[in-house]
Amino acid sequence: MVIRQFDWRDLPILLRYRHRGLFFDNASVLTRGEMLVPVGAMLSYFAPAIGIYTFLCTKQDNRGEPVLGQVTHGRGEQLAHLSFLAPVAALDDDTLLTLVAHIIKQIGKRGAFHLMAEVEERTAAFENLRQAGFALYIHQRIWQSQEDTQHKPNPSQWRDIRSQDVISIRSLYASLVPALIQQFESLPTESMKGLVYYLDDELLAFAEIRYGQRGIWVHPYIHPDTQNVTGRLEDLLHNLPNRHSRPVYLCIRSYQSWLENSLEDLGAEAGPLQAVMVKHLAVGKKVSNSFTLPALEGGQQEITTPFMRSESIE
Repeated sequence: MVIRQFDWRDLPILLRYRHRGLFFDNASVLTRGEMLVPVGAMLSYFAPAIGIYTFLCTKQDNRGEPVLGQVTHGRGEQLAHLSFLAPVAALDDDTLLTLVAHIIKQIGKRGAFHLMAEVEERTAAFENLRQAGFALYIHQRIWQSQEDTQHKPNPSQWRDIRSQDVISIRSLYASLVPALIQQFESLPTESMKGLVYYLDDELLAFAEIRYGQRGIWVHPYIHPDTQNVTGRLEDLLHNLPNRHSRPVYLCIRSYQSWLENSLEDLGAEAGPLQAVMVKHLAVGKKVSNSFTLPALEGGQQEITTPFMRSESIE
């Protein structure tokens, strides 16, 4: 196999595959559309530091169609996202495994610890990702709101996230999200856009919101003690800032599957059940030897202190 990074001369192939591939990052494709793949590929060629990487894999004898793969990884972040693989016809081929292995190696060098992909189960892509070392961590379903976009907003009990909400948001997130998920998917509270809902000075819900030209992505986190959850979600959907006529998509993970009953009551349309899969690229490893800190300003020496280092998995 021959694998190389995307070149501008590969753009015709990329455009040809645009409707023949699988997307693995719902938030990006639903908010920005399928054009994000060719646009991202061009950005990855002209400005690699932007964090989008597109690779082309071909066989030595040039038989069969080349396979494309794209991954996103922000500088300094531990989690990367597999965003696109194409064409679908090649996803049951050994070429896919070779390409994914190359992607893992490249983003591991950049400092990524985990690679995440969202995919429907009982598909060739799901089985091949498992063969590539991805593990199933949780299920999710994407719901599309059917609320009338012409509805005039009422006074809402939701408000924009402020800096003083960060501690409460982190606390609620930690109580709702399983520790296994928190190991690879942290909450970006410093830069997160969204809304919060308080009752008697207690944070009961917050919604992470991402905007794009093609749609709005909402990931709600609601405490089980919240009363009238259907009303709270309806209030949220009716008062989304800057909605205009864009469709709204809600991501519901299996640890909050009880919210789906309320979305059904609101007439939202359910998407297929998806698996959230993760490939770990590095693990913490305790070093057998230790070092001793020197005495400071005549004080006593500190006890011997172990330290940790990360080790890439290939």
